Amino acid sequence: MRVAIFDFDRTLFPEETFPLMMTHLKTHPMHHRKYNTFMRKIAPMYTAYKLKLYPERKMKEDSMRSYISSFKKTSREDVDKFFAQLANQMKKRLNREVLDRLEWHKNRGDYTVLVSGAFEPMLETITNDLPFDLVLGTEVPYKGGYLDHKKRIQHVNGDRKMKKVMKHLRPAVIDWNGSYAYGDSFSDLDVLEAVGNPVAVQPEPRLKKVADQLNWETIPVRQS
Repeated sequence: MRVAIFDFDRTLFPEETFPLMMTHLKTHPMHHRKYNTFMRKIAPMYTAYKLKLYPERKMKEDSMRSYISSFKKTSREDVDKFFAQLANQMKKRLNREVLDRLEWHKNRGDYTVLVSGAFEPMLETITNDLPFDLVLGTEVPYKGGYLDHKKRIQHVNGDRKMKKVMKHLRPAVIDWNGSYAYGDSFSDLDVLEAVGNPVAVQPEPRLKKVADQLNWETIPVRQS
């Protein structure tokens, strides 16, 4: 079995997701009061990050935890609606070339996977009419039908992406040399290096350097 693994931020979607999530929370008619709670939590860590006192990966993970924990006492239905509203706006702006690649992979019989640090409810809405076989993201914890703000989420980033993909693909035998992966970031390196056909999509400088050195395919961003 061949697989085609896609990242989301700046790959399938041409921008970073988190700034859009912040704006959506700030302007949402029902949940906007949660924005100040969230900002109070992330301000110290973001300041420390800018001063190079806080690792980037930890800053991103803690920011995601702070964001979702601001929804404490919110029902699963309302959380899903919140992310669906944002997702339906984002669906209109997907990278056309990456969508074409996704269709090409489906037509040739590849098993298609989306793996991202974005929250799963948002990814599920965005991909509900796209031909992905498997969608993996950061899980939102619930307890008794309400968000469990005490449970620490595990942000799917860096080497966790490939670990999560492997966990869900077992025990299938994968033709890794014939498989493809698409990503934009140096943190996607584990996934990109696992396949015989890595593709850098509008790569950030560190990944571009690797892609140029190894002569990987690089494709630009183009919105649908």
